[in-house]
Amino acid sequence: MKRLTVLIITCALAPLAGAQLYKYVDKDGKTVYSDQPPLNVESKLISAPSSPAAAGPKSFLERDKELEKSRAENREKAKKSEETARRAEQNVERCAQARQALQTYSDGGRIYKYNEKGERTFMEENEIDAARGKAQRDADEACKKA
Repeated sequence: MKRLTVLIITCALAPLAGAQLYKYVDKDGKTVYSDQPPLNVESKLISAPSSPAAAGPKSFLERDKELEKSRAENREKAKKSEETARRAEQNVERCAQARQALQTYSDGGRIYKYNEKGERTFMEENEIDAARGKAQRDADEACKKA
């Protein structure tokens, strides 16, 4: 029980026993830092840093890692924006092609196709109507994303 009491008291008083530093100028004009106050010299009590992270600026290695991380993030953002722009351009092109095909079937007139022998034959009205309906669906689908 005594050990537990001593441990609790020690833990409670530990923050109060933090390191204290004294700064003063000696007789030769040099700045001296000490944990003991000097005799007959005016000194200034300064607080010691509590942790290495709070001690000062970041090291070059830490700065370099942060810089490389931000560069990687910027490269990733640029890549995503290029991909988005490329997709938008493809959608616009796909929409234009679908509208052109629809316009071809909507204009009327004689439209030809190639048969299985590679010969050119004219499409009949029901074939043109079916192709126009398909072209309309294709244009609607392609242009809704553009």
